[in-house]
Amino acid sequence: MCVGDSMTIGGAGDFTWRYRLWHHLRRSGAEHTEFVGPRSVLHEGSQEYADPAFPAAARAHLAGWGEGWLHLSEVVGDAVREHRPDTLLISLGLIDLGFYTGAEQTAANARRFLDEARAARPEIRAVLLPVIPNVRADTDVLFAAECARFNGLLAELVAELTTERSPLVLTGRPAGYTLEHDTHDGTHPSESGEHRLAAAFADALHAAWSFGAPYAVPALPALAQPSARAA
Repeated sequence: MCVGDSMTIGGAGDFTWRYRLWHHLRRSGAEHTEFVGPRSVLHEGSQEYADPAFPAAARAHLAGWGEGWLHLSEVVGDAVREHRPDTLLISLGLIDLGFYTGAEQTAANARRFLDEARAARPEIRAVLLPVIPNVRADTDVLFAAECARFNGLLAELVAELTTERSPLVLTGRPAGYTLEHDTHDGTHPSESGEHRLAAAFADALHAAWSFGAPYAVPALPALAQPSARAA
């Protein structure tokens, strides 16, 4: 089950990193992988995926525009109980730090999220992506510090909570990821960014559990950036 904020749910016309990962897994010996979750739409309820052939059954997720650990910790237990994922692929934290909670409270909400998921399915495993600071961190030193602080706390949380029964894996920053090339507005992934996010999860799944295969990120041209990027 893919879990995340606007970077995960995507908007009308996006492929999404979920799509990239699903296709990669199907090509790498994990063709029976199912994506599950209570939602399937893009931002504002759109079904306009860039590839209309993306099967409806593979679009399932638990992601929301403007939602973070704070919000999804309230619903993950029910989602896990109903849809029975064996693995959570989580990209959360940027929206929390940007609008709702500081690093310490965000880490506490992440702990609550994992506790709720495990209460619903004690053997669940998870791959977690650290926060990728967006363009706001270029000029807001306090925000940049909060992102760094949270990522340190998240690493500590993963080390503390991982167990043999319910292992947790923290990825690194996606290899080669830059805001200039891999986002279209300083936050949300461009086509190359979708591939790099998918690769972070695919490589972690393969390294931790020999699931699927390493992800070969294609060489793509950089997008022209707007003059004023979104924070």
